[in-house]
Amino acid sequence: MQFHVPRRKPQRSGWVALALGVALALPATAFAAGAPKAPASAPASPTGTKYKADADMQSVLDTLEGLGGKPIETLDAAEARRQPTPADAVDAILKKQGKDSAPTAGVPGVTSLEQTLPGPTGPLPVRIYTPAGAGPFPLVVYFHGGGWVIADKKVYDGGARGLAKEANAVVVSVDYRLAPEARFPAQHDDALATYKWAVANAAVLNGDPKRLALAGESAGGNLAIATAIAARDQNLATPVHVLSVYPIAQVTNLATPSYQDSEKAKPLNKAMMIWFLDKVFAKADDRKDPRVDLLDADLKGLPPVTLISARIDPLRSDADLLAAALKKAGVKTDHKVYDGVTHEFFGMAAVVAKAKQAQAFAGQQLKKAFATSGGA
Repeated sequence: MQFHVPRRKPQRSGWVALALGVALALPATAFAAGAPKAPASAPASPTGTKYKADADMQSVLDTLEGLGGKPIETLDAAEARRQPTPADAVDAILKKQGKDSAPTAGVPGVTSLEQTLPGPTGPLPVRIYTPAGAGPFPLVVYFHGGGWVIADKKVYDGGARGLAKEANAVVVSVDYRLAPEARFPAQHDDALATYKWAVANAAVLNGDPKRLALAGESAGGNLAIATAIAARDQNLATPVHVLSVYPIAQVTNLATPSYQDSEKAKPLNKAMMIWFLDKVFAKADDRKDPRVDLLDADLKGLPPVTLISARIDPLRSDADLLAAALKKAGVKTDHKVYDGVTHEFFGMAAVVAKAKQAQAFAGQQLKKAFATSGGA
């Protein structure tokens, strides 16, 4: 929020007028020598931070800016959902390069179909990705990002589809309810309902109920960890692994190191996070709920967790803090931070090299977990 402080009209006393008269009488050269020069204003950082983006990542940021979106934090939720997304920028780059921008072209061998599942208050749309082969495959329940307010499974298709390929798994990606129409804990309730449905329908999905995993990006990264906690507490089928990509791990401290050094980062910044949280939580105490404040949750007994972060991201420190909390609770945790990329990079494998590397790493982590789980 910017505050405008009005300037007072300067009062010219007698001595000020005298000084001005003397100054006007002096030659210009009297001020030229030895006078300090005003510092040249530094050019705005292309990433909004002190960090430099890789060339391919910067191309996405430049393209996104060129699509003419308005600042999310200045809009209502409905208009915010109509703004260009990083996925739109990727699509534009591929078309400019003369490449096929269809999702199936970027990730060959993975098919998808649309379906619905019964949610707590009504049907929830899901997209089910299936790799090539006979199966049964491991089963990953995936949650998209967007601050629990914007985006959907289509916007985050790149990450979910890439996981299906790299982990050789069936991936179920759900459109959970969004705030402010459905405030917290609606998103967490829908995430848990989706996990229960996937477990119960694993065979129908050509999945192996003994090889289950949870995954998500950003707000969805939070949902993945929170759902694993709920599965433990409710004695549900245990996922063998949790993949959490640049997760929201807490929402009460927006002064962490990364909230400071990436306050004005692109495409996610601190102002947007404040805007998201205002839409999601009806009560201040809800922000301290352990489903949201994962740092204060009981993390003991969770399956191994892989955390993936971007250097240019206000949520980077959340993952650092979460990794420390998980390790303190005795949870096997791997955390990898990718330099030169921003929040949202994970689904950009078609045009960003580090995204392709991160998806491959995530796939390897999941494959290792599936291989040691004793499933089919």
